[in-house]
Amino acid sequence: TSIVLTLCFVLALAGPVAAKTTFISIGTGGTGGIYYPYGGGVAEIWSKYVKDVRAVAEVTGASVENVKLAHKGETVIGEVMGDVAVAGHQGLSKFKGKKYDIYSMAIMYPNLLQIVTLKKSGITNIEQVKGRSISSGSPGSGTNFMAETVFKALDIPMDSYKDSRLSFTESANALRDGTIDVGIWSVGPGTSSILDLATTHEIHIISFTPEQTQKILDFNKTYSAVELAGGVYRGVDKAVPTIGVWNVMICQASLDADLVYNLVETLYKHNDYLRKIHPSASYTTPENAVKYSPIPLHPGTIKYLKSAGIDVPAKLVP
Repeated sequence: TSIVLTLCFVLALAGPVAAKTTFISIGTGGTGGIYYPYGGGVAEIWSKYVKDVRAVAEVTGASVENVKLAHKGETVIGEVMGDVAVAGHQGLSKFKGKKYDIYSMAIMYPNLLQIVTLKKSGITNIEQVKGRSISSGSPGSGTNFMAETVFKALDIPMDSYKDSRLSFTESANALRDGTIDVGIWSVGPGTSSILDLATTHEIHIISFTPEQTQKILDFNKTYSAVELAGGVYRGVDKAVPTIGVWNVMICQASLDADLVYNLVETLYKHNDYLRKIHPSASYTTPENAVKYSPIPLHPGTIKYLKSAGIDVPAKLVP
């Protein structure tokens, strides 16, 4: 069940002068991934350093749901995967021809597709999911979106496997219990739910062959070929060839440009604090905003980037 997030403006009367507090919800994901702690860090920074702003991170169904919430105005800020941001902005795939009113505010960090099984399963190729029980991520999440995109690219029919569609934490528990054979994560490397699983069980992370990788990249242009470094998880010592996609912080197109400017400026200014919460925040830079944003940037972000002397390409200007 999704939490309904509301954006509300509260007037706090201080004598004859009314100071307006802006309450911001940040739509994250489940607690077993990186969106939630990252969003919590952003909320702390904004609440502390942006005048008259109170921000809070909320647990949601993740990327697909966050696009819908940001569009409706039920949340101001959403953390989403780049492929989902493009689909929402253009009205493709799960968004069924409806274009959502969202802009990119900042680029977060890259997600890596991590397809996990226990070593004892003997599964070494993604095509072996046929006839198996799997979890492709919770409904409404970017993980589920990406998993289904990859299966389509590789001609793996959706009715050829049994899909429980669990959250990250539930997927790890189901692998532990043997109720699923394969769990799929699209998340920054070193995520808590896989780290915990690897401490008690011998895991294997399924890699893509060069031919499979090419098929996936041809099918979805927002993806790139990446490697999950060896040594991130116990027992996975060699680099694993997989697929990556950048995460983007989105907001309503109608959000006030000066507010967005202040939020973005503060986000970059206090990046050192965010990096302490999660090292993936080292990718959250003004340079990466123009390099990797998959959809147009909000005018407030553009204003900040220009003030910082960064050129914004025409394709990212709404």
